[in-house]
Amino acid sequence: MPELPEVETTRRGIAPHCENRTITHVTVRDGRLRWPVPGNLAELLEGAVIHTVDRRAKYLLIGVSSATVAGTLIVHLGMSGSLRVITDQSEPLLHDHIELELDNGIRLRFNDPRRFGCWLWSETPDQHPLIARLGPEPLAPEFNGRLLYHLSRGRKTPVKSFIMDNHVVVGVGNIYANEALFKAGIHPRRAAGRISLDRYNRLVEAIRETLSAAILMGGTTLRDFVNSDGKPGYFAQSLLVYGRTGEPCKECGHTLKEIRMNQRSTVYCSKCQR
Repeated sequence: MPELPEVETTRRGIAPHCENRTITHVTVRDGRLRWPVPGNLAELLEGAVIHTVDRRAKYLLIGVSSATVAGTLIVHLGMSGSLRVITDQSEPLLHDHIELELDNGIRLRFNDPRRFGCWLWSETPDQHPLIARLGPEPLAPEFNGRLLYHLSRGRKTPVKSFIMDNHVVVGVGNIYANEALFKAGIHPRRAAGRISLDRYNRLVEAIRETLSAAILMGGTTLRDFVNSDGKPGYFAQSLLVYGRTGEPCKECGHTLKEIRMNQRSTVYCSKCQR
């Protein structure tokens, strides 16, 4: 599933082509996504101007307005979705379900083989049920060690599950939770309520460092969002622990171990992480 850095890479890739452009035509080839695409999507969007392409957690927020409507498209890529900027005359692919044509001739195509993504409309996106209760962005100033320390008091849940809770902080997916906990030297099974403020400060910095590096590496693939084959070309990562079960720890040489937590792979160093 695309994680926060991939979604942010998508946002940065499509925004320059879409912002301040008028939507001239909307095509919905298959509206059977995770939730049905609004039946009046074309009526809402045709003639409207895209003012902003923002992101909240893993949702892309495309702000539009016209003489008659003002609102936001809430787009989620699901487990297999992608958005591509089409500048040539290439024919739609099998799973190109939605397409926006802009006044500069560019088309924005949404491809989703598993149809687990979503395209929803909201006039008040901050109050939408999918967004209203989300925690802070991990790179925002309000996300800090004191917040994690406060929210974790009395919590017996493992710290890895705690930081992957979108009500605590958004966008810390499985890969990035593994990496950040390793960098902070915290065992993934340690109870969230038994971690000190100082260690949470280190964990916040590790989360920011991990996600920032992933976003920065993702920036090298922006060209892949134009006339691509439907695979945005997400960046290859240099991972310290995730996917390296049985290999030596890059810090101490100890063999990395793997456990399952909430049906997800969790890799750690039993020597470096306590």
